[in-house]
Amino acid sequence: MTSPSTLMKAWNLKARKSLGQNFLKDSRIAEQIASIAGIQTDDVVVDLGAGLGAMTLAAAKFAGKVIAVETDGNLVPLLRAQILSKGLSRTQLIEQNMLTLEFGQLLKNKEKRLIVVGNLPYNISSQVVVRLIHHRRYIKRAVLMFQKEVADRLCAPPGTKTYGRLSVILQYCANIQPVREICANQFYPQPKVDSSVIKIEFKKDIEQAVYDEKLFERVVQAAFGQRRKTLRNALMAGLQIRNSQAVSDLFVCIGIDPKRRAETLSVSEFVKLTNEIFNMNTG
Repeated sequence: MTSPSTLMKAWNLKARKSLGQNFLKDSRIAEQIASIAGIQTDDVVVDLGAGLGAMTLAAAKFAGKVIAVETDGNLVPLLRAQILSKGLSRTQLIEQNMLTLEFGQLLKNKEKRLIVVGNLPYNISSQVVVRLIHHRRYIKRAVLMFQKEVADRLCAPPGTKTYGRLSVILQYCANIQPVREICANQFYPQPKVDSSVIKIEFKKDIEQAVYDEKLFERVVQAAFGQRRKTLRNALMAGLQIRNSQAVSDLFVCIGIDPKRRAETLSVSEFVKLTNEIFNMNTG
Protein backbone atom coordinates (compact mmCIF):
# COMPACT_ATOMS: atom_id res chain seq x y z
CA MET A 1 0.00 0.00 0.00
CA THR A 2 1.42 3.37 -1.06
CA SER A 3 1.53 5.80 1.86
CA PRO A 4 -1.30 8.36 2.00
CA SER A 5 1.14 11.27 2.04
CA THR A 6 2.86 9.99 -1.12
CA LEU A 7 -0.45 9.42 -2.89
CA MET A 8 -1.82 12.83 -1.96
CA LYS A 9 1.38 14.55 -3.06
CA ALA A 10 1.44 12.67 -6.38
CA TRP A 11 -2.12 13.76 -7.13
CA ASN A 12 -1.56 17.29 -5.82
CA LEU A 13 -4.24 16.88 -3.15
CA LYS A 14 -4.60 17.98 0.45
CA ALA A 15 -6.70 16.42 3.19
CA ARG A 16 -9.85 18.43 3.83
CA LYS A 17 -10.38 19.19 7.50
CA SER A 18 -14.01 20.14 6.81
CA LEU A 19 -14.66 16.53 5.76
CA GLY A 20 -12.76 15.05 8.69
CA GLN A 21 -10.22 13.37 6.41
CA ASN A 22 -7.62 11.29 8.24
CA PHE A 23 -6.38 8.38 6.14
CA LEU A 24 -5.24 5.04 7.54
CA LYS A 25 -1.52 4.47 6.93
CA ASP A 26 -1.18 0.75 7.70
CA SER A 27 -2.91 -1.69 5.32
CA ARG A 28 -2.54 -4.46 7.92
CA ILE A 29 -5.03 -2.67 10.18
CA ALA A 30 -7.51 -2.43 7.31
CA GLU A 31 -7.06 -6.15 6.60
CA GLN A 32 -7.60 -6.97 10.27
CA ILE A 33 -10.85 -4.98 10.28
CA ALA A 34 -12.01 -6.77 7.12
CA SER A 35 -11.25 -10.10 8.79
CA ILE A 36 -13.13 -9.14 11.97
CA ALA A 37 -16.13 -8.19 9.82
CA GLY A 38 -16.47 -11.86 8.89
CA ILE A 39 -16.74 -11.13 5.17
CA GLN A 40 -17.60 -14.13 2.99
CA THR A 41 -17.30 -14.54 -0.77
CA ASP A 42 -21.03 -13.98 -1.32
CA ASP A 43 -21.21 -10.81 0.82
CA VAL A 44 -21.79 -7.27 -0.39
CA VAL A 45 -19.61 -4.84 1.59
CA VAL A 46 -20.14 -1.09 1.77
CA ASP A 47 -17.10 1.05 2.60
CA LEU A 48 -18.35 4.36 3.97
CA GLY A 49 -15.94 7.21 3.30
CA ALA A 50 -13.61 5.13 1.15
CA GLY A 51 -10.98 7.90 0.99
CA LEU A 52 -7.79 6.55 -0.56
CA GLY A 53 -9.10 2.99 -0.60
CA ALA A 54 -7.38 1.24 2.32
CA MET A 55 -10.58 -0.46 3.54
CA THR A 56 -11.93 -0.93 0.02
CA LEU A 57 -8.81 -2.83 -1.08
CA ALA A 58 -8.80 -4.93 2.11
CA ALA A 59 -12.49 -5.85 1.86
CA ALA A 60 -12.12 -6.74 -1.83
CA LYS A 61 -9.84 -9.64 -0.85
CA PHE A 62 -12.77 -11.35 0.86
CA ALA A 63 -16.06 -10.04 -0.54
CA GLY A 64 -18.17 -10.95 -3.54
CA LYS A 65 -18.74 -7.25 -4.14
CA VAL A 66 -17.49 -4.02 -2.57
CA ILE A 67 -19.28 -0.69 -2.90
CA ALA A 68 -16.93 2.20 -2.12
CA VAL A 69 -18.77 5.38 -1.12
CA GLU A 70 -16.88 8.69 -1.23
CA THR A 71 -18.29 12.21 -1.12
CA ASP A 72 -15.11 14.13 -2.00
CA GLY A 73 -15.05 14.58 -5.76
CA ASN A 74 -11.34 15.45 -5.60
CA LEU A 75 -10.53 11.97 -4.25
CA VAL A 76 -12.77 10.01 -6.61
CA PRO A 77 -10.33 9.93 -9.61
CA LEU A 78 -7.52 8.77 -7.32
CA LEU A 79 -9.73 6.10 -5.75
CA ARG A 80 -10.92 4.95 -9.17
CA ALA A 81 -7.29 4.64 -10.29
CA GLN A 82 -6.50 2.56 -7.19
CA ILE A 83 -9.38 0.21 -7.94
CA LEU A 84 -8.43 -0.15 -11.61
CA SER A 85 -4.73 -0.69 -10.85
CA LYS A 86 -5.62 -3.64 -8.59
CA GLY A 87 -8.00 -5.10 -11.16
CA LEU A 88 -10.93 -5.07 -8.74
CA SER A 89 -13.71 -5.81 -11.21
CA ARG A 90 -16.22 -6.54 -8.45
CA THR A 91 -15.76 -3.12 -6.82
CA GLN A 92 -18.20 -0.30 -7.52
CA LEU A 93 -17.42 3.35 -6.77
CA ILE A 94 -20.23 5.72 -5.78
CA GLU A 95 -19.64 9.45 -5.39
CA GLN A 96 -22.21 10.34 -2.73
CA ASN A 97 -22.63 11.68 0.77
CA MET A 98 -22.94 8.69 3.10
CA LEU A 99 -25.77 10.46 4.96
CA THR A 100 -28.01 10.25 1.89
CA LEU A 101 -27.14 6.68 0.93
CA GLU A 102 -30.14 4.37 0.45
CA PHE A 103 -28.78 1.04 1.66
CA GLY A 104 -31.74 -0.97 0.39
CA GLN A 105 -31.01 0.09 -3.17
CA LEU A 106 -27.55 -1.46 -2.99
CA LEU A 107 -28.94 -4.98 -2.62
CA LYS A 108 -30.10 -6.96 -5.63
CA ASN A 109 -30.86 -9.96 -3.44
CA LYS A 110 -33.22 -8.55 -0.79
CA GLU A 111 -32.79 -11.67 1.33
CA LYS A 112 -29.13 -10.82 1.91
CA ARG A 113 -27.93 -8.08 4.23
CA LEU A 114 -24.96 -5.78 3.81
CA ILE A 115 -21.74 -5.61 5.78
CA VAL A 116 -20.62 -2.03 6.41
CA VAL A 117 -17.05 -0.94 7.12
CA GLY A 118 -15.40 2.45 7.30
CA ASN A 119 -13.41 5.12 9.05
CA LEU A 120 -16.07 7.66 9.98
CA PRO A 121 -15.45 11.41 10.07
CA TYR A 122 -15.83 12.71 13.62
CA ASN A 123 -18.22 15.53 12.71
CA ILE A 124 -20.90 13.23 11.28
CA SER A 125 -20.24 9.90 13.03
CA SER A 126 -23.29 10.15 15.29
CA GLN A 127 -25.52 10.93 12.31
CA VAL A 128 -24.11 7.93 10.44
CA VAL A 129 -24.86 5.63 13.38
CA VAL A 130 -28.47 6.85 13.50
CA ARG A 131 -28.81 6.29 9.74
CA LEU A 132 -27.45 2.75 10.07
CA ILE A 133 -29.99 2.08 12.84
CA HIS A 134 -32.83 3.32 10.65
CA HIS A 135 -31.65 1.14 7.73
CA ARG A 136 -30.65 -1.88 9.78
CA ARG A 137 -33.08 -4.22 8.03
CA TYR A 138 -30.59 -4.11 5.16
CA ILE A 139 -27.44 -4.40 7.30
CA LYS A 140 -26.10 -7.52 8.99
CA ARG A 141 -23.18 -5.93 10.77
CA ALA A 142 -20.87 -2.93 10.76
CA VAL A 143 -17.23 -2.70 11.77
CA LEU A 144 -16.33 0.94 12.05
CA MET A 145 -13.56 3.26 13.21
CA PHE A 146 -14.60 6.15 15.44
CA GLN A 147 -12.73 8.73 17.41
CA LYS A 148 -12.32 7.09 20.81
CA GLU A 149 -14.75 9.30 22.71
CA VAL A 150 -17.57 8.45 20.28
CA ALA A 151 -16.85 4.71 20.52
CA ASP A 152 -16.85 4.98 24.31
CA ARG A 153 -20.31 6.59 24.19
CA LEU A 154 -21.72 3.87 21.97
CA CYS A 155 -20.45 1.08 24.23
CA ALA A 156 -21.16 2.80 27.57
CA PRO A 157 -23.24 0.96 30.20
CA PRO A 158 -25.92 2.63 32.36
CA GLY A 159 -24.70 4.67 35.29
CA THR A 160 -21.69 6.14 33.51
CA LYS A 161 -21.10 9.70 32.32
CA THR A 162 -20.68 8.60 28.71
CA TYR A 163 -23.98 6.67 28.63
CA GLY A 164 -26.48 8.65 26.60
CA ARG A 165 -28.99 8.79 23.77
CA LEU A 166 -26.83 6.97 21.20
CA SER A 167 -25.84 4.30 23.72
CA VAL A 168 -29.50 3.45 24.35
CA ILE A 169 -30.87 3.46 20.80
CA LEU A 170 -27.93 1.48 19.39
CA GLN A 171 -27.78 -1.07 22.23
CA TYR A 172 -31.53 -1.58 21.85
CA CYS A 173 -31.15 -3.02 18.35
CA ALA A 174 -27.55 -4.27 18.21
CA ASN A 175 -24.89 -6.19 20.09
CA ILE A 176 -21.76 -4.06 20.32
CA GLN A 177 -18.19 -5.26 20.78
CA PRO A 178 -15.09 -3.07 21.16
CA VAL A 179 -12.42 -4.51 18.87
CA ARG A 180 -9.24 -2.47 19.21
CA GLU A 181 -7.80 0.98 19.63
CA ILE A 182 -5.75 2.69 16.93
CA CYS A 183 -3.20 5.34 17.85
CA ALA A 184 -3.47 8.74 16.23
CA ASN A 185 -0.05 8.28 14.58
CA GLN A 186 -1.54 5.54 12.37
CA PHE A 187 -3.39 8.21 10.36
CA TYR A 188 -2.39 10.90 7.89
CA PRO A 189 -2.74 13.69 8.67
CA GLN A 190 -2.45 12.78 12.33
CA PRO A 191 -5.57 13.67 14.37
CA LYS A 192 -5.37 14.94 17.93
CA VAL A 193 -7.00 11.88 19.48
CA ASP A 194 -6.85 8.11 19.18
CA SER A 195 -9.51 6.04 17.43
CA SER A 196 -11.38 2.87 18.35
CA VAL A 197 -12.86 0.11 16.24
CA ILE A 198 -16.19 -1.39 17.26
CA LYS A 199 -18.22 -4.26 15.82
CA ILE A 200 -21.98 -3.70 15.63
CA GLU A 201 -24.09 -6.81 15.07
CA PHE A 202 -27.67 -5.81 14.32
CA LYS A 203 -30.31 -8.06 15.89
CA LYS A 204 -32.71 -9.84 13.56
CA ASP A 205 -35.27 -10.13 16.33
CA ILE A 206 -35.56 -7.97 19.44
CA GLU A 207 -36.89 -9.94 22.38
CA GLN A 208 -38.30 -6.96 24.25
CA ALA A 209 -39.39 -4.58 21.49
CA VAL A 210 -40.92 -1.13 21.58
CA TYR A 211 -44.32 -0.58 19.98
CA ASP A 212 -43.18 2.60 18.22
CA GLU A 213 -39.48 3.19 17.47
CA LYS A 214 -39.95 6.86 16.61
CA LEU A 215 -41.56 7.39 20.00
CA PHE A 216 -38.71 5.42 21.62
CA GLU A 217 -36.17 7.81 20.11
CA ARG A 218 -38.21 10.82 21.22
CA VAL A 219 -38.46 9.46 24.78
CA VAL A 220 -34.71 8.78 24.97
CA GLN A 221 -33.91 12.19 23.48
CA ALA A 222 -36.21 13.92 25.97
CA ALA A 223 -34.77 11.99 28.92
CA PHE A 224 -31.17 12.88 28.06
CA GLY A 225 -31.98 16.35 26.73
CA GLN A 226 -31.82 17.76 30.25
CA ARG A 227 -29.62 15.29 32.12
CA ARG A 228 -29.66 17.21 35.41
CA LYS A 229 -33.42 17.06 35.68
CA THR A 230 -35.26 14.12 37.19
CA LEU A 231 -36.65 11.68 34.67
CA ARG A 232 -40.20 12.86 35.34
CA ASN A 233 -39.43 16.53 34.76
CA ALA A 234 -37.20 15.85 31.74
CA LEU A 235 -39.92 13.82 30.03
CA MET A 236 -42.69 16.30 30.78
CA ALA A 237 -40.59 19.12 29.33
CA GLY A 238 -39.13 17.20 26.38
CA LEU A 239 -42.38 15.53 25.33
CA GLN A 240 -44.52 18.53 26.29
CA ILE A 241 -46.78 16.46 28.53
CA ARG A 242 -49.26 18.58 30.47
CA ASN A 243 -51.06 15.90 32.52
CA SER A 244 -48.80 15.53 35.55
CA GLN A 245 -51.08 12.97 37.24
CA ALA A 246 -50.96 10.72 34.19
CA VAL A 247 -47.15 10.85 34.29
CA SER A 248 -47.13 10.00 38.00
CA ASP A 249 -49.45 7.05 37.36
CA LEU A 250 -47.21 5.93 34.49
CA PHE A 251 -44.14 5.64 36.73
CA VAL A 252 -46.12 3.76 39.39
CA CYS A 253 -47.34 1.31 36.74
CA ILE A 254 -43.85 0.42 35.47
CA GLY A 255 -42.17 0.57 38.88
CA ILE A 256 -39.56 3.19 38.03
CA ASP A 257 -38.76 5.98 40.48
CA PRO A 258 -39.59 9.27 38.68
CA LYS A 259 -36.79 10.99 40.63
CA ARG A 260 -34.13 8.94 38.89
CA ARG A 261 -32.08 10.47 36.09
CA ALA A 262 -31.84 9.23 32.54
CA GLU A 263 -28.30 7.83 32.77
CA THR A 264 -29.40 5.33 35.47
CA LEU A 265 -32.01 3.59 33.30
CA SER A 266 -31.18 0.39 31.44
CA VAL A 267 -32.23 -0.10 27.82
CA SER A 268 -35.01 -2.45 28.92
CA GLU A 269 -36.34 0.20 31.33
CA PHE A 270 -36.44 2.72 28.47
CA VAL A 271 -38.43 0.15 26.47
CA LYS A 272 -40.95 -0.28 29.31
CA LEU A 273 -41.20 3.50 29.70
CA THR A 274 -41.79 4.04 25.97
CA ASN A 275 -44.42 1.34 25.73
CA GLU A 276 -46.30 2.73 28.71
CA ILE A 277 -46.23 6.24 27.19
CA PHE A 278 -47.51 4.69 23.95
CA ASN A 279 -50.38 3.05 25.86
CA MET A 280 -51.10 6.33 27.65
CA ASN A 281 -51.29 8.21 24.33
CA THR A 282 -53.47 5.61 22.58
CA GLY A 283 -55.64 4.53 25.51
